[in-house]
Formats: sequence, C-alpha cells, structure tokens
Amino acid sequence: MQTKLWSVDKNVDNPKNYPQIAQAALLLRENEVVAFPTETVYGLGGNAHSDKAIHKIYEAKGRPSDNPLIIHIADRNQLNEFVTQIPDKATKLMDEFWPGPLTIIFEKKPSELSHVATAGLSTVAVRMPSHPVALAVIKEAGVPIAAPSANSSGKPSPTKAAHVLEDLNGKIAGIVDAGATGVGVESTVLDCTEEIPIILRPGGVTKDELERVIGEVRVDPALKDQNEAPKSPGMKYRHYAPKSPLFLVKGDRDKLQQLVEKERSEGRKVGVLTTTENEGFYHADEVIACGTREDLATVASSLYDVLRSFDQREVDIIFSEMFPSAGVGEAIMNRLLKAAGNQMIE
Repeated sequence: MQTKLWSVDKNVDNPKNYPQIAQAALLLRENEVVAFPTETVYGLGGNAHSDKAIHKIYEAKGRPSDNPLIIHIADRNQLNEFVTQIPDKATKLMDEFWPGPLTIIFEKKPSELSHVATAGLSTVAVRMPSHPVALAVIKEAGVPIAAPSANSSGKPSPTKAAHVLEDLNGKIAGIVDAGATGVGVESTVLDCTEEIPIILRPGGVTKDELERVIGEVRVDPALKDQNEAPKSPGMKYRHYAPKSPLFLVKGDRDKLQQLVEKERSEGRKVGVLTTTENEGFYHADEVIACGTREDLATVASSLYDVLRSFDQREVDIIFSEMFPSAGVGEAIMNRLLKAAGNQMIE
C-alpha cells in the first residue's frame, strides 16, 4: 500500500479550501485508516461503525485487540448515538474541557458502533479534540472516528507526521500533516460511570483541574502500584518505549552522572534525558534536553520526540531524570515509567 501524505495549515480556517481534508475524509468513509493530528498526538483514525476499519487499525499498529479505542467526535450531539446517559459531572466537564485533551468513559447503549472498537466492553471512551484539523476531518467524514495514537504499538507516540511515516509508511492509506502537535502527551481518561469519577490515564487535563469543576476525583490504584490490576485494559501493556533500555534515576544529578561513567567505562554508548537547566552538567554520548523544569508543559510537549531521538542516535542505554508529579508532571512520570518498564534506580 502506498501511504498518501497531505500537508495542510494547522489552523484550517475554512475546510473547503483544503481538498486534502476531503480526500482524507473520503478514505475514512471507505473504511480505510488515516492518521491526522490532534492537540495531543497524531491519531490513527478509522470509521468507528466499521469492524473492517477497526481491524485495519489494530493490524497497522500491531495493537492487542483487548485494548479498546477512543471514539473521536466533532459534535456533542453525536453522543446520543451510542451513550445511554450523560451524568451531570460529565456535562460539567464537557462544558469546561471540550473540545480538548479529556476522554470521558460512558455507559454504552446498543448502536452501530463497532464492538471491536470497544473491545466488547459495556462502556465507551469518547473525546472531542480541539485541533482544527482533527475537527475538520471528523466533520467531513460524517462518522465518529476511532483513533488510537498513530504509532507502532509500544513505541513512543507520534507528535510529528515524520514519526507516523517512520512507523506506518506502507501500512495505512494516508497521513494529514499539519506540523507538530501541542500538548505532547495523550488525553486524560476519566471514567464517569462511577459515582466518584476515576482517572484511568493521566494526561493533558490534570487532577486538580478536574476537581476544580466536579469535586472529588479518584485515581486508579494501578497507576501508583504495578502490582494492582489496571481498570483500563490498555494500561497493562508497555507503551512509549525507545529501542534501548531506559532507566529512571531517583536522586541528584551527581548520582546519574556516576551511572553514566560506569556504563561508558564498559564500552556502552549512553544517553541522558534531562532539561535545559542541567543540559550542560552531564558528560555522556548523547545528552538531550526535554523542555524546562520551570514549565513542565514543555517537557510533556517534547517527551516523545526526545525518546525517538535516542533511537536515531543509536545509544545502548538511556538514563532519565525524574520529574515532580504535580500537575502535568503526573502524566510525564506515567509515560516515563511505562517507557522504562518501571525500571527505576534508587
């Protein structure tokens, strides 16, 4: 299969000026799969009504079929098609954060949604992205779009069209390229089917922000304790991993530098994931700054790109600094722990 690549302006002031969007939407209606940017990462979209399209998503990614997909919509009225009820708390959250990086889990009603997309569960995860290109593509397609991240399963998520090409060229019908994404980590996934909503995946909307709108929000214990069974099927899998082993280092930068020196003395090429504040301190084969500690949103935005950069530079081992877990730091640490397979040096 030849993968088409369309370049569009990220603002898409008038979709009628972009025949590329119409072409991508047509392929989606024909049950092909197409990658497009959201404000978080690039998504790999398929018609959420079509088992055929959903199977193509799983096949292209190499994704386990018990890992349900998030359904992307462009109009809240689309919820009526496949959701039994919308709790008051969910309504308040949608008013505040939609469109945006928040996925809400609802009870699912019998509908034309593919059972493959929801992995046979009685619930459905839905979000409305805020990226103008994503909204334009979904609106033009005229159907809800199931869309996981547009990468090979287990690898760092794509924040640029080049990342998608690297993983999926020849495996999907097309890619809509609108430049780099913004948030950089996936949406927060919040289960609103329980009386007290529970975060199944931290992301672009923080726990504090959610609680400011609806009061108490719980966090899935499995996010803190790897011995707990995760409530979300997809969270049991390793994600976001570079090719080389990644270790998180708990301690000061002197400790991390000692680890670097030990590995280099044994002939290994060593990478260090740090921030602009400490970039000049480390002596390693590859030192890459991932944003600044003064603004962790910059770390989130560049995290996956940095992890992929280590692959391109062919290091043998990577050591990463730790980050505060407040705010978006919770999502950053969740992704790094997943990428490291929970390997931490204390």
